[in-house]
Amino acid sequence: MKVALHISDTHFGTERPAVVRALERLAHGEAPDVVILSGDITQRAQATEFSAAASFLDRLAIPARLVMAGNHDVPLFDVISRLFWPYARYKRVFGNDLEPVLDTPALLVIAVRTTRRYRHIEGEVSAAQIDRVAGRLRQARQGQLRIVVTHQPVHVQLDEDKEHLLRGHEHAIRAWAQAGADMILGGHIHRPFISALHQVDATLPRPVWAVQAGTAVSSRIRHDANNSINLIRHADAEGTRQCMVERWDYDETDDDFMMVERQVLDGL
Repeated sequence: MKVALHISDTHFGTERPAVVRALERLAHGEAPDVVILSGDITQRAQATEFSAAASFLDRLAIPARLVMAGNHDVPLFDVISRLFWPYARYKRVFGNDLEPVLDTPALLVIAVRTTRRYRHIEGEVSAAQIDRVAGRLRQARQGQLRIVVTHQPVHVQLDEDKEHLLRGHEHAIRAWAQAGADMILGGHIHRPFISALHQVDATLPRPVWAVQAGTAVSSRIRHDANNSINLIRHADAEGTRQCMVERWDYDETDDDFMMVERQVLDGL
């Protein structure tokens, strides 16, 4: 069985050292094959913060990675940089591709840049992006787990988070489900959950899941959610794809990440 570590909203510059060390221990113990970081790598898009994030990812010692930018990874107060080269500091550390794709025999992960230089917090996905991702999903090989990654969520559970929904999410969910997506990973709201979108909208053509990660290591935690990450365990057994998502939260008392929820994804 293959394992993917999904983390989000590390917000380096506000990281909690004890939580960073705990996540490193978890990664070394579980030995995931892939790490997926779904945006807000830094707090203020500073070069030192990107460098600290890259060092952290190196220490995890995970063979493959997919990293994408969030709204905090675009300079906020440096207006000139925001207008003319918003992703320059990100690119110096993580490369020029703002919508990377990770394609392995077991996994297809497609990142979608939902940040915009003219938006501070809200994200959006264009019709062209939706079509491009759907086309790539249709090229997936048999047995691959098919994942789309956005920074802003395509689904929320609380009314107070509705303002953070990805603009264009309805069209995106339907098109990506039709094209074969199994799950859509996100972050941004710092609230972890696993939701069956096909139960929220029974008209969707196939099962597809929204999987949100909390803030992995930052002090910017919600009152109702501590630091949190997801482990995605998946396999293709005799032509039948299997997948289970585990939510792990940081426990202050034990100074460690503990599994608090496990969800088997049916109908893949």
